[in-house]
Amino acid sequence: MLIIGAGPTGLYGAYYAGFREFDTVVLDALPEPGGQITAMYPEKDIFDVGGFPVIKGRDLVANLLEQAAVGNPEYILGEQATGLTTSEAGPAVVTTSTGRRIEAKAVILTGGIGAFRPRAIPVGTEWIGRGAEYFVPRLADYTDRDVLIVGGGDSAFDWAWSLHPYARSIAIVHRREEFRAHAGMVAKVRDLGVRFFTPCELAAVRGEDRVAEVDVVNRTTGETSTIGTDAIVAALGFIANIGPIADWGMQLYKRRVVVDSTMNTTIPRVLAAGDIVTYPGKVPLISVGFGEVATAVNNAAPLIGPEYGVFPGHSSGAAAE
Repeated sequence: MLIIGAGPTGLYGAYYAGFREFDTVVLDALPEPGGQITAMYPEKDIFDVGGFPVIKGRDLVANLLEQAAVGNPEYILGEQATGLTTSEAGPAVVTTSTGRRIEAKAVILTGGIGAFRPRAIPVGTEWIGRGAEYFVPRLADYTDRDVLIVGGGDSAFDWAWSLHPYARSIAIVHRREEFRAHAGMVAKVRDLGVRFFTPCELAAVRGEDRVAEVDVVNRTTGETSTIGTDAIVAALGFIANIGPIADWGMQLYKRRVVVDSTMNTTIPRVLAAGDIVTYPGKVPLISVGFGEVATAVNNAAPLIGPEYGVFPGHSSGAAAE
């Protein structure tokens, strides 16, 4: 079995494939497993994973790798899936950006949203790496800093919440009065005493070797405020591209792969799970992706061999054997 994508959904899929005793290869274009979590928010607190009231992103990835290790999957990292040939008779053959060919009886796409790049801040991109950043790999790097967060979505408020114990001060700049973030998190961040500048936009960034201050302009009144800050976190979201798999012949809808209730795509021997898929009622959450990939692995089982049924049995029963 080949799993394309080493984010949380793919790693859980690797565990489940190992539980079913399938030989498994996990392929990812990033150099490290963990997907968006490793690349974008390893230090963030995650609250919606079953069994963990709260867990850091990096700890979740570490736990998933440990869980998957039981099945001894092979990881191929730093290579992008580029081509596919498949048929009902099989096997499916995936080629990678290095020319590698991987044969598999079943392929499961768990590549999240595919390749991604952050949306640029409106001004001040020349300060990236000199006080301005798109991601926060280490919260401790912001100890005693005055942090300005640009954005009004979940990421902006998650960063505000996570950085508050470290930073000297935190301010949020957002171009609208309303926020896209979860209302509960907005309320929690307000209670921390974070300053809000709305409806405002970043107008200028100044400093010498490092960011020292910014101007923000009120979009309603035109009034400009100068804010002293030595750290900017641009949390404006990212632009996704599912890459070469868009040309594999699967039915797509709004850059997502269409699947049925068995997580099968519209081409043979290829299933999908996680944020990359869509179907009526789809909810893009990590917890949902875990269930989807377990469904995908089990429904792929008959493709691995006719002796395998869809129902896997219970893990507690397997442990007792």
